Amino acid sequence: MKMLKITMLALLLASCATQPAPRTASVATPAVPVTEARPAREVLHGVEISDPYQWLEDQEAPATREWISRQNAYTDAILGPRPEPGIFAARLEQLMTTDKISAPHYRNGRFFFLRRAIGEDQASLYLRDRKGKEERLIDPAPMSPDHTVSVGIYDITPDGKLLAYSVRKGGADEVEIRFYDTDARRDIGEPLARERFYTVNIAPNNDVYYTRRTAAGPRTFRRPLTGGREHELFGSGYGPEKLIYSALSEDGRYLLVNVLHGSAPKKTEIYVDDLRDAAPPQTVVNDLDFRTFGEMAGDSIVLHTNWNAPNDRVMVASAAAPGRGQWREIVPENPKAAIQSTSLAGGRVYVKYLEEVKPRLIGYDLEGNRKDDVAFPTLGNLSDMSGTWTSPVAFFGFSSFHVPNTIYQYDVATGGRSVFTVENAPVKPDDFTVEQVWYPSKDGTRVPMFLLSRKGVQRNGANPVFLTGYGGFTSSMTPSFSAKAIAWVEQGGIYAVPNLRGGGEFGEAWHRAGMQDTKQNTFDDFIAAAEYLVRERYTSPRHIAIAGGSNGGLLVMAAAMQRPDLFGAVVCRYPLIDMLRYHKFLVGSFWVPEYGDPAKAEEFQWVYAYSPYHKVKQGTKYPATLFITGDADTRVAPLHARKMTALMQAQAGNGPEDPILLRYHIAGGHAGGEPLAVQVKNAAEELGFVWWQVK
Repeated sequence: MKMLKITMLALLLASCATQPAPRTASVATPAVPVTEARPAREVLHGVEISDPYQWLEDQEAPATREWISRQNAYTDAILGPRPEPGIFAARLEQLMTTDKISAPHYRNGRFFFLRRAIGEDQASLYLRDRKGKEERLIDPAPMSPDHTVSVGIYDITPDGKLLAYSVRKGGADEVEIRFYDTDARRDIGEPLARERFYTVNIAPNNDVYYTRRTAAGPRTFRRPLTGGREHELFGSGYGPEKLIYSALSEDGRYLLVNVLHGSAPKKTEIYVDDLRDAAPPQTVVNDLDFRTFGEMAGDSIVLHTNWNAPNDRVMVASAAAPGRGQWREIVPENPKAAIQSTSLAGGRVYVKYLEEVKPRLIGYDLEGNRKDDVAFPTLGNLSDMSGTWTSPVAFFGFSSFHVPNTIYQYDVATGGRSVFTVENAPVKPDDFTVEQVWYPSKDGTRVPMFLLSRKGVQRNGANPVFLTGYGGFTSSMTPSFSAKAIAWVEQGGIYAVPNLRGGGEFGEAWHRAGMQDTKQNTFDDFIAAAEYLVRERYTSPRHIAIAGGSNGGLLVMAAAMQRPDLFGAVVCRYPLIDMLRYHKFLVGSFWVPEYGDPAKAEEFQWVYAYSPYHKVKQGTKYPATLFITGDADTRVAPLHARKMTALMQAQAGNGPEDPILLRYHIAGGHAGGEPLAVQVKNAAEELGFVWWQVK
C-alpha cells in the first residue's frame, strides 16, 4: 500500500511533465513573506555589525514557529503548482526504491548488517547465519507512526552474542543506545539515555565503555550493561570544543582514546589504558601539532599520522611502551598518493590511497610488507576495508555515479573476493560517461573535476549543469552512486563534482590551502569550475545550478554572493552562513580549527571577508535559491538558513520567477531520518526547482 501511494504520486507528477516546463507559472504568484527586522547591533574588532534577523535564532519562540509556517506555505504556493518535479519523481522512485544493504559486521560465523528492503521506509538490523539464513532482529517501523525512527549498529561482541544498537529520532545526531541478546532475540540490560555518543563498546565482562557529550565536554565512562552508576574514566579538563573517541581492544584489555582538537584538527592526542591494572593511561602522543589517529591491533597500536608527512604515513607502537620514541614506521609517505584512511582486518593494515583522485586499497602486515592490492579500472568510490583484527573475513564496497554499490566479501588469506550484495538500482552503466577533467583556478592551481553525462552529449553551451562540491575538513569527493545524478543526466543534464582545496584529495597541503586564512581558495576553485564549464562550452551561466550541504552549503552561498552572474539557481542544504556567530551554536565550536575564531581579531577578518550573511547587497539580483533545513538538525543550527532566507527575501532584487525559498522540515536533519516516500518527494522537489530555473 505504501509503495502504491509513492507510485501514484510519481505518476500524477509525471503526467504533466512529458515536455520541459515553461519558465512562467500559469497561476497567480503569492506575495513574498514579510519578515520583521529587529536590528541587533554590536561592534566586533572595530567593525559595527547589524543583524536584523537575530531574533530568528530562537527556534522555539512562537514568532519563529509562525514564521516557519509562513515560509513553508510560500514555498508550497510557488513550487506546488509547478510541473517540473514530475519530470524526476517517477525515475527517482525507481532509483531509490531498492534493496539496500550495508557492509556487514562479521562475528564468529555471523553476519550483521542493516537492510532496507524494497517497500520499506527505514533499514532494519539483520543477522545472516553460517547457512545463509537471514533473520530480521530489529525493525524500526513500529517505533514511530510516521516511520522517522531509524536504527544503527554501534558494537558487536567477538562471539556475536551481544550487540549495541542506536535508536535515532528523525535526523538528529543524538541517539539512544540499546543492547540486544542475539541468542535470546530480545533487548537486555539498561539503555543509555539519548545523547550524542561518539563510541560505544561492550567488554567481555559485559561492562559498557562509551564516550558521550556532557555539558562540560566529551567524557569516557564505564557502566554495567545492566545499569547502575557510570564511572568517568577519561576527559576531565577537556572543553566542549574537543572530540573524544574511545575503543576497546578485541580482548577487552586496552582502552585506546583519541582526542581531537576540533573536526579535521591540526592537533590530536592519543592515550592507552591497560585495564588490567590501576595505573593511569599512558601517553602515546600529546605534544605534536600534527594529526595522528590510533587503532588497536592486538597488543600493538597502529598510527595513521601526518607527522613530518603531508601525504600521511603509517607507524606502529607497542601498547606496553607506546611513547613516540618507540614508534616504528611500516608504511612510508607516498609523494604521489595521499593516504585517506587506514583500517584493520585479518591481521593486516589496509591503507586507502588516492592518486590523482583515483582510489586503491593496499594491505600491509605489521612489518610493513605489502600483501595485497585492491583497485578498479572505473573512476569511482572505493570504501575502506572493514573487518576486525582477528577475523579472516573483510568487506569493501565500490560504486560510481552510474554504477550502483557492490559490496564484496574478501578472504584476507587468499585475496579471493565474492559479491556479498549488489544494489539493484535499474541503471545501464554503458549509457553514461564519467570523465575527469582538470582546470586552472584563479591562482593557477590545477584542480580536477568529475563529470557525468549521457554518451554523446554535445558541447553546445546550453546543457543544464548540476554543480556540487564540499571543499573542507579533509573530506575527499570521489564518484559514488547517486540517484539524483542519474535522474538529472537522463534528462540531458551534466553532473559535475570538482575536488576543491580544503578537502583531502591531495593530502594535508591541499586541506590547508582551503581552510582558515586560505578559505577563499575553496570558493575560487568552485567558481573556476563553473567558468571552465562555460569556457569549454559544456554550458552557460544561466544553465548552471549549484548545490551543497553543510560546509558545502557555505560553499554555494559564498559563491552565489561573490558571483551571482555565474549561476542560474542555488540549492543550499543545512548550511553554515553567518560565520560571525557559527561557533556559538550546537557543535559549532568543533569547527573553529577549520574556519577560525571570530572572537580573535585576525581570525575575525578571515571569516568576515566571505561570510555570506554579511555579503548580501541591497537590490542585487541573485540566482533563485532554495534553502533546506529542519528542526532535527542538531549539528548545523537551522538558524543559518532561517536568517539568510529572511535577509535575501528582504534585500535581494529577485522576483517571482527567480524566488528565494525555504523548505523547512520538522523531522529531517543532518543525519537524514525521513521515510523513503519523503526522500523521493524532497529529491524531486529539489531537482524540479533547479530544472525550472536552468533548463
